[in-house]
This record gives sequence, C-alpha cells and structure tokens, in this order.
Amino acid sequence: MSESSVNSGRRNFLLGATAVVGAGGVAGLAVPFVGSWSPSARALAAGAPIKVDISRLEPGEILGPIPAWRDKPVFVFRRSETMLAQLDERPERLADPASERQQQPSYAKNSTRSIRPDIAVLIGLCTHLSCSPKYRPAIEPQEFDPEWAGGFYCPCHGSKFDLAGRVYQGVPAPSNLEVPPHYYESDNVVVIGEDEGVA
Repeated sequence: MSESSVNSGRRNFLLGATAVVGAGGVAGLAVPFVGSWSPSARALAAGAPIKVDISRLEPGEILGPIPAWRDKPVFVFRRSETMLAQLDERPERLADPASERQQQPSYAKNSTRSIRPDIAVLIGLCTHLSCSPKYRPAIEPQEFDPEWAGGFYCPCHGSKFDLAGRVYQGVPAPSNLEVPPHYYESDNVVVIGEDEGVA
C-alpha cells in the first residue's frame, strides 16, 4: 500500500469525523436557540404577555387552573346574562361603582370593566393585603352577605367585590380589583399583559 493512499484514507476519515462533530455542534447550538424564542420563566415573571384560550369557558365558569401574569393570579371568567344584569343593581353598595380610580385601562372603564361584557379579566389579588379572594358566582344569600349578588369574597378579612371586581363599601379592601392590559387575538384567545397594537 502506498503512502499516498494511506494519507488519502486518513484525510477522508478526518474530514468525515470533523463533519459529524460539526453537525452535532450545530444541532446542539440550534436547540437552545430555538427554545429561546419561547418566553422564559424570568421573562414571564417580568411581564411577558400570556395567551389564554377561553373557547371552553361556559357562563358562570372561571378558568382553571388559574393563569398567572407577572407572578400574579389572573381571574378570567364568563358572565351570564343574569350576572350582567346584577352589575347595575344597587350601585350604592359599591365604593367606586364608576371605576374612577385608575385601576383599569381606559377601554375597561365601564360598568363591566371589560372589553367584552361577557368576559372579565381581573388580577386575582385583594387590594387589602394581596390575599386571593374566592370566586362566589351564585346569586343567593351567603353566610357573609344575605343579599349576595355574586362576585368575589376574601375570607381573610371579609372584603367583597362584585362580578366586575368593584369593591363593596365598608370592607377592608380600599379599591377595586385591578384589570390588567389585555386584548382579543381572536374570539377564543385573550392576550393578557399588553394592549392591542403594543409590542
């Protein structure tokens, strides 16, 4: 066997081995790179928007498991016609019925505090001490309120909110539940964490 044929075989082997190792390296770099396109836990905690599918949400139901934005629970629920009718009943029970305090985007400063009347999107933290109030949608007497018209009740200190997240008068919570920025990407998908057209 001549020296030139040995060198040629060795060269071909080294070229092939280098190509295989190089391809593996490219794949190893590509996987984390492509994975980086999804928001990281840190980015989500910092405020990256989240998308929520509401296609299976029935009237009266709250989305579960509860999604989170900026490490805060977000209440997404669908109101029935009966629930919507309750929002205009007895506004004198509420501390801020017209949502005068700046706790919602301008497009949610209405009686439903929402873009779509049937869908509510609220930060699920009581404005008293940041407990998470319980969803109590039934329009019927409760042990904490014999004239309960549905909404949220915080058992920690007794704060109450209606089905638009507006706080009742005379409870520890000083203000309404916050409405985060949001918009509808489609009829069935709500994007929470940014306004429409804001990148």
